[in-house]
Amino acid sequence: MGIYLSSPKTEKLSEDGENDRVRYGLSSMQEWRATMEDAHAAYPDLDASTSFFGVYDGHGGKVVAKFCAKYLHQKVLKHEADTAGDIRTSTQGAFFRLFNLIMFMMRGQRGWRELAILGDKINKFTGMIEGLIRSPRRGDSNGKVDNWAFEEGPHSDFSGPTSGSTACVAVVRNNQLIVAKAGDSRCVISRKGQAYNLSRDHKPDLKAEKERILKAGGFIHAGRVNGSLNLARAIGDMEFKQNKFLSAEKQIVTANPDINIVELCDDDDFIVLACDGIWDCMSSQMLVDFIHEQLKSESKLSVVCERVLDKCLAPSTATGEGCDNMTMILVQLKKKSAFSVEEQSSNSEYVETESKVPQRRCAFVDGGFRAGIN
Repeated sequence: MGIYLSSPKTEKLSEDGENDRVRYGLSSMQEWRATMEDAHAAYPDLDASTSFFGVYDGHGGKVVAKFCAKYLHQKVLKHEADTAGDIRTSTQGAFFRLFNLIMFMMRGQRGWRELAILGDKINKFTGMIEGLIRSPRRGDSNGKVDNWAFEEGPHSDFSGPTSGSTACVAVVRNNQLIVAKAGDSRCVISRKGQAYNLSRDHKPDLKAEKERILKAGGFIHAGRVNGSLNLARAIGDMEFKQNKFLSAEKQIVTANPDINIVELCDDDDFIVLACDGIWDCMSSQMLVDFIHEQLKSESKLSVVCERVLDKCLAPSTATGEGCDNMTMILVQLKKKSAFSVEEQSSNSEYVETESKVPQRRCAFVDGGFRAGIN
């Protein structure tokens, strides 16, 4: 259950923004947890036609979540350039690029400093010194290849951080919404007031996840991978990715994301991205209903997010629900003119198809995740 404080930290980090495509609001709160391990990213102008939003729920430390928030959107753009504009392939590739980058950085002195700074593993004085030495930034190499992976450092033989993070991102481009996720953070779209899950929670007991875990040499005990991690997919968690005979997507815990592509339409109200601290307290439909009710009297989206966090905050730690770090991003779409929705996955065996919505205008044609009971 983790370590809890004697009283919750209810200070919130909130933000609002908009452009000609979207308007968004977000908020995060530490709550009862001893540390804040969530991170988020909101880039309404990732490029001239693309908006990017992501929530990252860390576990075992905050370093990987903060690393994802700092770099994942950059990797989407970089990989897209390498894949001739294929946003679906570029988004999936970004998850693996980040996985590889973390692994390489931990083996070099400069890379280790970058992750240490993100994770606050050094004291204030050391941080000042490291700041003078400087961690690598885009453009710092002056045209030279940055060989983080080949530098000698205190972690040259270290396989990677034991901490990890979920990642759930939404990319809005023109009339398309691309959702990628690994872990149990969730993206939901409200369509004419009905909640539809655009991602599936990757829990170890799911059939496909369990098969991969067992084939890779792991086991499941009390709903947890090897008795410790209650997620089947995540970025980081290198201790579960040490089988040199298996590809990255076949490891005990994989960073391989599910990818769903949705054609937006005029019936779409908003999309929500949130970590499991919120979904533990409210179903997808409950959250959509609550947001609709709040929007009747409140136009500032970050305030709506703050009200959700307050509603989910538990009065005590007795049950564990409502005690986790919480982060939520609410996005309203300004341009909606498509007429259908199509769902695709990076690996179709992981996609629920039992609950199909009838084919009609603005309906999920290929098995939308109807969220009323989730």
